[in-house]
Amino acid sequence: MGKSFVDKLRDAVRLLLSDPKRFCSKSWGAFRSAFRVFQPMRADYRRRLDMTLREWLVYHHKNIVFDKCRWMGVKTLKNPLDTWIYQEIIFETKPDILIEIGSASGGSTLYFAHLFDMMGHGQVISIDIDRSTYGVKHNRVTEITGDSSSVGVIARVAEVCQGKNCMVVHDGGHRKEQVLADLACYARFVGSGSYIVVEDTVIDIFKPGDGVGQFYDGPLKAAEQFVESNADFVVDEERERYILTFSVRGFLRRTRPAESGS
Repeated sequence: MGKSFVDKLRDAVRLLLSDPKRFCSKSWGAFRSAFRVFQPMRADYRRRLDMTLREWLVYHHKNIVFDKCRWMGVKTLKNPLDTWIYQEIIFETKPDILIEIGSASGGSTLYFAHLFDMMGHGQVISIDIDRSTYGVKHNRVTEITGDSSSVGVIARVAEVCQGKNCMVVHDGGHRKEQVLADLACYARFVGSGSYIVVEDTVIDIFKPGDGVGQFYDGPLKAAEQFVESNADFVVDEERERYILTFSVRGFLRRTRPAESGS
């Protein structure tokens, strides 16, 4: 059984009277241990950890995503917290095909293919109008080069996706009109319970010129208008639980099957 407070106080007084130097040393050590609980964070990390969420998003957009974010060495224009959510969705819904609109260098394309490798099921359709920086080859990836809203590209996707349960990730053109056109074209491929994910909706909640915002209506406006006019889809806010997401109100889940012939 430990000593009572009175006993500890008596011992301290005895030590003070018999050995003042040792008393001061022990007292200072106890004070430092207690004070550590109230110490501010280390100065070299204070600036980083005092960032607001808004500041972090601007920091990531300006300093990280275009140059320093990679999957297996390939540039990946994604928020790492969103990629974690992607693996949850893919594991839960197990799509036969993930349609990726906008692949850039192909880092996210390869990431999705590797997830399907681990699951032993699934294919990626990579759609992009420009393959100048794209350099990914994987047996689970089918490349379709062209305008995502063109008749020819959509026909090719429909051929590959016939009878399949699909998921769509939109990271193509970011203007509202382009995103809306793509959503209208590709929603029919999405299976019940699966998702269309509209990326970079975050640009619509920032002001133009602050490092993220733009001077035009973007993906968020398109996603909200799409959901308003398509009762089969709802915004799944649970997928935004880490808060730091590029897809604000952009995780759109289909709640019932598409009508025949749609």
